[in-house]
Amino acid sequence: MRNFTVIAHIDHGKSTLCDRILELTGDIEKGKHDGVILDSMPLERERGITIKAKAVRISYKGKILNMVDTPGHVDFSYEVSRTLSSCEAAILVVDASQGVEAQTVANYESARKSGLKIIPVLNKIDMPNARPKEAEKEIRALLGEDTGDILRVSARTGEGVKELLEQIIRDVPPPQAQTGRTPSALIFDSVFDPFKGAIAYIRVTGGRLRVGDKVRFFAAESDYEIKELGFFGVSEMTSVKELKVGEIGYIICGMKDLSDIMIGDTITSSVRGVTQPLPGFRQPKQFVFAGLYPVENADYLKLKSALDKLSINDTSFTYTPEDSSSLGPGFRCGFLGVLHLEIITSRLGD
Repeated sequence: MRNFTVIAHIDHGKSTLCDRILELTGDIEKGKHDGVILDSMPLERERGITIKAKAVRISYKGKILNMVDTPGHVDFSYEVSRTLSSCEAAILVVDASQGVEAQTVANYESARKSGLKIIPVLNKIDMPNARPKEAEKEIRALLGEDTGDILRVSARTGEGVKELLEQIIRDVPPPQAQTGRTPSALIFDSVFDPFKGAIAYIRVTGGRLRVGDKVRFFAAESDYEIKELGFFGVSEMTSVKELKVGEIGYIICGMKDLSDIMIGDTITSSVRGVTQPLPGFRQPKQFVFAGLYPVENADYLKLKSALDKLSINDTSFTYTPEDSSSLGPGFRCGFLGVLHLEIITSRLGD
């Protein structure tokens, strides 16, 4: 098994590279898909950017690969930092025509501090304005002169992608247990499903989790029975009876209290679990603030419910109740940036 994430500055081609990898592994048919496969949110397709990190399980030459595509925009850097905890390696993609840019540096530093194996990749080498030699010098200046070979690929044509997959299998270390045989998992993301309730995205860090097991959520100090486990396919989630150490997947416990699920929390066995939680995530700092108010005061509770459900999937925005003499009851919300504000308000509208 190999767990890796793909990181880059915005528009450097990482999502397109993920598509070429999926074609090479046979998980999607070449030329038979519309747009970037892992950018499945309507907002992502509309704006042409990745907003949410996406995990997918694929296989290549008998090896299971868990690949996580991440956003490139600075407003969603918190998505990147969370996914790093679920992987052993990061594919650092750099546009051969643009070279190293701000988020290239920021994402590299996050991956380095997380102790990940970093595989640099020079993308868009087929472009007329590509300057591979200069871009390669910039990569070596960032990573150090002992960087080794830097793969040159074209996510558009597929050139060099097979060699990248071979290097991933060869150089990315397999996952190791952090808590031995004691069952434990780290929540790195979560979503709300109207039929299944809260769904936690996890990386199993010790032992194994089985359907029917009783587990404890550390932060909430609440115990639940596992109703469903599974992993992420290209187009759907696939349920399984158990998840073993190193695997990336999801867990459903039929939670009624949405506040019991927290990104960065530890899940362990209620009977023979770990006594200390795993290292979580540092909460991001909000820089843009705005008030959100329902058009009709009677819709206040609907707005609160929508914010509650959205916050499961995006903990990087904050909201607290406030009253305005002119607008009535609403919420004071904090965002990581202007684009983040636009995305949250658009998702609320949906």
